[in-house]
Amino acid sequence: MTVFSLVLLTYFMVVSGFVYDVIVEPPGIGSTQDPATGAVRPVVFLPGRVNGQYIIEGLSSGFMFVLGGIGIVLLDLALDKNRARSVKVSYAIAGISSVVIAYVMTTLFIRIKIPGYLRN
Repeated sequence: MTVFSLVLLTYFMVVSGFVYDVIVEPPGIGSTQDPATGAVRPVVFLPGRVNGQYIIEGLSSGFMFVLGGIGIVLLDLALDKNRARSVKVSYAIAGISSVVIAYVMTTLFIRIKIPGYLRN
């Protein structure tokens, strides 16, 4: 379990852009001015720039990737023959939910990042 935890932590750091964040030192979040009211609003995703990110953007995307991976592990645990049926069903429901949530949120992140992506 210790090795799995270390591998999962390393995976999270790699996919969340930890090295990029250390080298480039981007801001945690950005801000934009609302043209109608003039108020300054926080922005979590850097829109229109695929090769740049805010720190929170990378961490949230990395968390969604890890959530999807944990969902796949839970689906694998649901196939174990030595577990009780209720535990297997719980693992299966949690695994499917994790994978679906990770997929939907990652798709949403991509659509925020790249407006008009995969739309007709």
